Amino acid sequence: MPVTAAKADLETRVRQLIRDIPDYPKPGILFKDITPLLASPEMFAAATEGMAAPFANAGITHVVAIESRGFILGAPVALRLRAGFIPVRKPGKLPHKTRREEYQLEYGTDALEIHADAFTHSARVLIVDDVLATGGTAAATRRLVEALGVPVVGFSFLITLSFLPGVKKLGGANVARIIEY
Repeated sequence: MPVTAAKADLETRVRQLIRDIPDYPKPGILFKDITPLLASPEMFAAATEGMAAPFANAGITHVVAIESRGFILGAPVALRLRAGFIPVRKPGKLPHKTRREEYQLEYGTDALEIHADAFTHSARVLIVDDVLATGGTAAATRRLVEALGVPVVGFSFLITLSFLPGVKKLGGANVARIIEY
């Protein structure tokens, strides 16, 4: 996708508000802290608008966001797209019947859950999160949605880390991002 002047300007302005925190949450990790971006009403709105824009004409009926920072970004993206909002959470956090998906971590496994009745079969889903790194969480979320018989139209992230295999793990999916490191 060609980079427009407006997209390049948004990327520059968003990048200025993301601070690096070395060795957090453990030594060797360079954490991308988005809280300064969230604190700016203008830039928070611009970033979520930018995350929604590539899917404005895609017929999205639901935005599925991944716990927990994905919720912060996913809700305004859903509002912009005039779509419903569906949370994907860690096990035991949703109050109704759920569908569960386990996935591999570097050292062990984790799991995510979604309400089993989250969609009708005519739904079209956009998955939203703050950062795409290794892709395990996003891929597990996709499997959860597709197991309920619903297509995933694409993914929208604030940040993707190109030095990690996240985009490859999503297997050719439509992946939008504001910033790529």
